[in-house]
Amino acid sequence: MEFSEIIEGIGKSLDAVGVAAIVIGVVAAVVLAAQRTLRREPDVYSRFRRFLGRSILLGLELLVAADIIRTVAVTPTLASVGVLAAIVLIRTFLSWSLELEITGRWPWQKAAVAGPAHSTPE
Repeated sequence: MEFSEIIEGIGKSLDAVGVAAIVIGVVAAVVLAAQRTLRREPDVYSRFRRFLGRSILLGLELLVAADIIRTVAVTPTLASVGVLAAIVLIRTFLSWSLELEITGRWPWQKAAVAGPAHSTPE
């Protein structure tokens, strides 16, 4: 087995882990939200969205890592780097949008001091 095949396999494995993180996160978010709804806990929807958003962010980070590994190690052509740049830009925009949805601020903004309403565990 040659180097490029190994790296391609690692990239595909990271892709699978990224997709799995999203799918498992969706399932876990739905199950937790259902349990919280049945127990009539407050703020179920916003907690569901935060958990789901974090799962998607994790999955996106893994997918970007897989794309970078495959592009840089396997096919470092100008065209493949251009495609990678477009993918990273799109996923970065999605990540920033999700971060804004989850926390209410852009990633580069200073975090506010969490009060009692934000100290509950997910």
